[in-house]
Amino acid sequence: MPNIISSTQLEQETIQRVSKRIVPFLIILFIMAFLDRTNIGFAALHMNDAIGITQTIFGLGAGVFFLGYFIAEVPSNILLHRFGARIWIARIMITWGIIAAMMGFINSGTQFIVLRFLLGIAEAGFFPGVIFYLTLWFPTQYRARVFAGFYLGLPIAQIIGAPISVGLMQWGNTLGLDGWRLMYILEGIPSIILGIVCLKYLTNTPQEAHWLSQEQKTWLIDTLEKEEKEKSTSNAQLSKGEMIKQVFRNPLVWIMALAYFGITSGSNAMFFFLPSVLESFRNTFGLQISLIQNGLLTAIPYAFAAVGMIMWSRRSDKKQERYHHGACAAIMAASAIAIALLINEPWAIVIGFMFLAIGVFSAINIFWTIPGQTLTGVGAAAGIGLINSVGNLSGFTGPYLTGYLYTATGTYSVPFFIIAGFVAMGGLSLILLGRLNKATTTKAQLVAQAHLGTK
Repeated sequence: MPNIISSTQLEQETIQRVSKRIVPFLIILFIMAFLDRTNIGFAALHMNDAIGITQTIFGLGAGVFFLGYFIAEVPSNILLHRFGARIWIARIMITWGIIAAMMGFINSGTQFIVLRFLLGIAEAGFFPGVIFYLTLWFPTQYRARVFAGFYLGLPIAQIIGAPISVGLMQWGNTLGLDGWRLMYILEGIPSIILGIVCLKYLTNTPQEAHWLSQEQKTWLIDTLEKEEKEKSTSNAQLSKGEMIKQVFRNPLVWIMALAYFGITSGSNAMFFFLPSVLESFRNTFGLQISLIQNGLLTAIPYAFAAVGMIMWSRRSDKKQERYHHGACAAIMAASAIAIALLINEPWAIVIGFMFLAIGVFSAINIFWTIPGQTLTGVGAAAGIGLINSVGNLSGFTGPYLTGYLYTATGTYSVPFFIIAGFVAMGGLSLILLGRLNKATTTKAQLVAQAHLGTK
């Protein structure tokens, strides 16, 4: 008798196979992406004095990365759609690894700013490209938990990256070298190696997946094609160019970008300034924190975030609701850091950053399930790129504003109050987006019913 597999069993086996094949590798890439992007937060503890840059210049250099990112993001994501994830993600990894390693040879604030800008151009397209790539492999009902699994790379990068970065700096110092230079070089090399591995390991689409059985491949392709057809029949007659133009004219896309801008203001401020906030405890509270202690304390909020975002995402998947889950996470994050700053005690600030991390990472993860519900094909690639590039301008405004206001006021309280306001704005934008999307869906259903009634 032939081996008969139930549809439920086939679905489970297919999703498990795809998850084990793709997600762990992408997590490793994401860890390296954020390690190379955010290790300047630890380098700043020694680098700023070594090459003579102020917190304002440091904030500008941290933020200018996102200007390069903004310029190259949409073109990069469209090229990913054209050339395929395997080649384009490999290109991104190799170029950013080379530039990240070159950071170990800078000698001035100008060089710091230029290389950060080039790093942004090199890395542009990676995160939204991976999000788009995952939509090619996973049906809608699985995406929140899959995105959460992938997004685990971010807190993991901080959990392991913080002690690794400060450990490399400490090791370099004991060898009589500039530890921060050694850290940059040694943390850039793995990205180059992983980029080369991408060329052999990644598979562009399910149609090319030789590692799936024919039954698994057929089920996955049929399921994803059915979802694509259900998204929007109006796009069927549009050319790729028209689909891209529609994305730029779609007000929902711009509201998504605003929401993402607000939420990521919190995460970007944490990445670049949490080590410096902890270092400031020496002057503010008389607490002496060593380099190793700073790295360990920095890792704590991200460890809690790794657990929190998984739980939040599973609940979102279970309820099949995105907007209010994301909004509540963002508003909780904004409230927590604002309350912590009002209390203004070391323990309260650390706890505030814990809830800030849990909230913003949960909100970001859930947020990325939303664009794939309304955008399709090359329009999805362009739309996700646009949302990510505009939203990530918070990576410029947040660090630069934080550095400037700290230089002007001598405290991190003022800039982080503003950051809390941005995060809250992101949460409120998600609520607005949910209401507008519901209204649009209801209108489309009424039009469809009226159309059927005339037949």
